[in-house]
Amino acid sequence: MGFKHDLLVYTTLECESSEEMAASIDKAKQEGADLVELCIDSLTFSHISEVEFLLKQRTLPSIVSFRPNSPRYTCREDWKKTCIQVLKLAVELDVEFVEVDREVICDEVMAELMSKRSNCKIIASSCVNGGNPTKERLCNLIINLQSTGADIIKLVIDVAYITDVAPVFHMLTHCPVPLIARAAGDRGLISQLLGPKYGAFFVCGSLGGKSTPGLPPLTSIKEVYKLEYVNPDTRVFGVISNPVGHSKGPLLHNPTFRHTGYNGIYVPLLVDNVKEFFRVFSCNDYAGFSVGIPHKEAAVQCCDEVDPLAKSIGAVNTIIRRPSDGKLIGYNTDCEACVTAIEDALRERRKTNGHASNVSPIAGKLFVLAGAGGAGRAIAFGAKSRGARVVIFNRKYERAKALAAAVSGEALPYERLNDFCPEKGMILANASAVGMQPKTDQTPISKEALRSYELVFDAVYTPRNTRLLQEATEVGATVVSGVEMFVRQALGQFKLFTNGLAPVDFMRRIVYEQF
Repeated sequence: MGFKHDLLVYTTLECESSEEMAASIDKAKQEGADLVELCIDSLTFSHISEVEFLLKQRTLPSIVSFRPNSPRYTCREDWKKTCIQVLKLAVELDVEFVEVDREVICDEVMAELMSKRSNCKIIASSCVNGGNPTKERLCNLIINLQSTGADIIKLVIDVAYITDVAPVFHMLTHCPVPLIARAAGDRGLISQLLGPKYGAFFVCGSLGGKSTPGLPPLTSIKEVYKLEYVNPDTRVFGVISNPVGHSKGPLLHNPTFRHTGYNGIYVPLLVDNVKEFFRVFSCNDYAGFSVGIPHKEAAVQCCDEVDPLAKSIGAVNTIIRRPSDGKLIGYNTDCEACVTAIEDALRERRKTNGHASNVSPIAGKLFVLAGAGGAGRAIAFGAKSRGARVVIFNRKYERAKALAAAVSGEALPYERLNDFCPEKGMILANASAVGMQPKTDQTPISKEALRSYELVFDAVYTPRNTRLLQEATEVGATVVSGVEMFVRQALGQFKLFTNGLAPVDFMRRIVYEQF
């Protein structure tokens, strides 16, 4: 399992009443937090004794903070006065950590807090807003905060792109005093998930039910990512996508790394510009990537070499950084995943009818494809490689025509999908997003039209049993779920990630239990 280190997982609590704050502390404890940050500025209290009561009753180690831009305090002087009063109280009560914002840091306040404390640690904190956070800018700020004599420095940094997190990792590695660093917003999520790799000893998570952009849920820190095992040698994998929140990859790859004893972590990467991402995160530790929507085609241009199959498809869903020279190699595991899933289902169906053969059961069949995006391209090339006759329907007819030309198939207008029936026993593959959550009542084709098909495949895997598959089952067709393609393409990726074997039964079980 690897060496476990002392990581403190905390969550930030903003509550209006002391009762709510006390209840939230208990909830954080249940969800695995080691400590909580109590934002006293969010509380309504008429007398400081209410805060004192709360601090004495708390059931978890705490950071007491009083942030400057609180809507409760319109008058600057009121805010400052109350803030200093609260911080002094926290020091007197020997709360574990007292956070002093840069806006109240002055020699006399710091001197007074330092002289009054016994075991309490002082955190000097600052928010960094606007503009990209360069190494120089962060470095100067750290020097500035360090000069206050604080024990720990904390920075919360606004980031516009995932690449802005790189200087934060640099600071974590090189800061001479303990540093708590958090890149705020959805694109800052990796600052928490990968922080421990760079020596972070504090990680912030969000409390159940309240998702804060850029913060992993407390439960996933403990159960999915197990960040206490992440260390400087951990290799980073992830899914490059936009949006990325829906991805189930982390739920599958992280437990599989642990199961096989491989020191890796798999994280969601919300990427706007793939080229820029690879330019910034260029070290060998960033070892492998799944590529999702909308980057599958653009990612081909970022690779130094592309596997011949992926090249002909014109889309990659997996990129590996070759350890020997750091070059990026692109692959497509969607293609094999989909085709073998369909072949196995057809063989299963026919085995019961008594004839098995080595020739692909797709050979010579009419293969109808709805959708001509990245997944559609992979499926079309797969079907052609097995000798099927491919017919493509896509909302944008031009895309269907271009793909049909590439696989020597035929393209037809999308509207004609329902009455297309030149023969019985065809195969239908849906590679469009029709029927995907939240629009689960939709289907690309009428139930009546499904009677002409021997097998129906749906690349959509959320939900597992789409309306298309339900109706296909009702008319007697064999169905193959997108979950099956997901498992198989993930198995292919995991083999490439670890340059080894993927535990098939283990991965299959996780997917069917969790998805």
